This record gives sequence, C-alpha cells and structure tokens, in this order.
Amino acid sequence: MRAIAAEPLPVDFRMLLEGCLDMVWLACVSEHSHRFLYCSPSSSAVLGYSPEQIIAMTPNDIFTPESQQVIAEDVQKIRAGQPASMVIVEAVHSDGRHIWLENKIRVLERDPDQAMRLVIYLRDVTDRKLLQDQLAQMAYLDGLTGIQNRRAFDLALEKEWRRAARSGQPLSLILLDVDHFKKFNDTYGHLTGDDCLRAIAAAAQLCLRRPDDVVARYGGEELAVLLPGTSADGAEEVAQRLCAGVMDLGIPHSGNDGRGIVTMSGGVSTAVVSFGGRIRMPQGLLKAADAALYRAKGLGRNQVASSVLLKALGERMRGTPIGTRPAKHD
Repeated sequence: MRAIAAEPLPVDFRMLLEGCLDMVWLACVSEHSHRFLYCSPSSSAVLGYSPEQIIAMTPNDIFTPESQQVIAEDVQKIRAGQPASMVIVEAVHSDGRHIWLENKIRVLERDPDQAMRLVIYLRDVTDRKLLQDQLAQMAYLDGLTGIQNRRAFDLALEKEWRRAARSGQPLSLILLDVDHFKKFNDTYGHLTGDDCLRAIAAAAQLCLRRPDDVVARYGGEELAVLLPGTSADGAEEVAQRLCAGVMDLGIPHSGNDGRGIVTMSGGVSTAVVSFGGRIRMPQGLLKAADAALYRAKGLGRNQVASSVLLKALGERMRGTPIGTRPAKHD
C-alpha cells in the first residue's frame, strides 16, 4: 500500500488555520491504521494538548469509546462512497474533563489501496450541549414542584413495562391524591395551595429509597409513583409510608373532614407482566390504580387501596387504613 505522507502546507493556508478557533486536523486512514498528519494550534486551547502531542496520539487516546464507534462508522460511510454526517462526539481534555465536539470529515485524497487522507473539522460545542441537556431535562420536570412531569412519567412507565416483560418481575404503580384539595384552595388561597403541593412533592421524594423509583406530578393535586420490581405488599407499604409522610408535614387543613391537617389517599396496582393477557397494559395498570384510588376515597379518604393484576389476567382489591402496616419496602 502506498503511504500517504504529510506534505508542507501552503503558507496562506497555514496562516488561515493558525488564526482559526476551530480545530482542523489532517489524518491518514487505512483499514488498519489511523495517523494524524497535522493539527491546528487551536487544539491546545480546546483539548489541552499541543499539536505535536495529538499527532503522536490515536483516536483511542482522545475520544470516549462511544464516540470512537461513531467516528469509525462515519469513516466506513466515507469508505463506501457516502457523505459523512455532522456528528457530536465526546472527547477527554488533558485535565480529565469531558468536552463535546462537533465533528465533520471530508476526503482530500484516496489511493487505490483505500488509504485516505482526510480533513477533520472539530468545533467545541460543550456549552451548547450542556444547555441543550438542561433544556431537555427541564422539559421533563414539573414547573411547580420540581419533580418529574406527566410526560416523563409516561415515558418511564413504557420503559419499565417493557423491562418487566423481559424480566418477569412485578411492576407496581401508586396514584396519590390530596384529600379535599379544592376546599384547601378555597380556604387558604391558591398560592398556599402551590406551597402545599411543593411540600408534598418534596416529602414524597424523601420517602422513596431506590434510584429506579419514580415520583411525578400526574396532574393537579395528584402524584404518580412507579416502583419497578416491587410486589403488591411492598408497593402498599410504600404507599402507606408516602401518605404518613404527608401527614407528618402537619399542614393545616380545616376542611379535611375534621382531621385538621392535609392528608392523601392512595391507589396501588401491581402486575406481573404477561403478553397476551386480557387487560391492555400498561394502560390497565393505570386504570387499576385509578380504580383503587377511587375505592380509597370511598372508604373515607386517608386510605390506601390496592388492586393486584395477576399476570394481567385477574384482579382483586383491598383497602387498608393509613398506619396499619409495617413500613418495609422490597
């Protein structure tokens, strides 16, 4: 194979590159090797390595494994005669920080043995990427309470449903509703109602002990809690703990049936996922939790009622007053 060697750059071209904030690299790529031939001086400011250091490196020394795969796929597209894509790749700065680079590759020369000389344009887009990630995260947060919103919960439910179908583990769902919240707003005002919901959301987050558990504002004064890998008994105990945690806040509520403080009612549903069951899932899981919540309200509020879907085929229901079960979460 004829090696493609580095050639002196024209003076005007070198001056242009040395004044550019973006990085411009020249590389020789064959099926089994990847050599850098030139790196513009801006590489020092972006990556913390001198151009001479980068020329002595390989992509494995600069990019994360995931980004190496992205770049390799882009090179394969070029080798097959297809245009390269504009991709965002993750690199490691000399000080260990991870930065994001916009990467575009073009072919300068290709020899008969498929060695290629490529020009690689790299632009630091770390600030833009972080802002995009923050905006994306905000799109899944409830603006009032700061917990996840309905959109985020729906996505989590679909994901956990599929995971439960693969693993055969139970999936539990809790719907919680503030008792007589309209009376609370009428008595204390909507601003105080907002403060109440924020306090309840914070208390609910503190009650969950596993990273995969999800609490979201489902709508109005209603919260939804998703508990992957949790049995019916375990989910009911979590619901009891959540409701007890809200009572412990001691938020005054004169219109709450003589209790004098804010309380919540909960509906719990649990399913062992089975494709082909007669109940449509995961919508059936939500419907069962909503029916259990309605039952808890009918039992006098400040209650937890459960609906267990066994392999998404049958259903049984029960109700338990708050504080009558031990707090144990499996």
